[in-house]
Amino acid sequence: MARVLLAPTALLLSLNLIFFTLVSSTYVPCPPPPPKSHNHHKHPPAPKPTCPRDTLKLGVCANVLNNLVHLVVGTPPKTPCCSLIKGLVDLEAAVCLCTAIKANILGINLNVPVSLSLLLNFCGKKVPSGFQCA
Repeated sequence: MARVLLAPTALLLSLNLIFFTLVSSTYVPCPPPPPKSHNHHKHPPAPKPTCPRDTLKLGVCANVLNNLVHLVVGTPPKTPCCSLIKGLVDLEAAVCLCTAIKANILGINLNVPVSLSLLLNFCGKKVPSGFQCA
């Protein structure tokens, strides 16, 4: 009787061994989920800075700049030009003077970066880092 049970038991164990080997050998793990994007909404680019003052009024800076460029002895008056950009942050002041210089409101042909730097420094302002008069 033991012999009668030995053959089917051996067959059952053999089939189980083959079945579990085949099932476990075809296991393919799922791919990882795609990384979550933290930037759901793209921010629009920062608006271009504009001059909050009337750039035509900056024509009074021509005398100051002319005296600075031609090295006039003495100190040119700060009042007309610097009072127009007083209260502006450095970037706004740079944009205003850049606009005036580029539009040739000042009436003289100038090296724009040098002229801009001269006027801003004279009025106690600084050219913002990376600022380009364009």
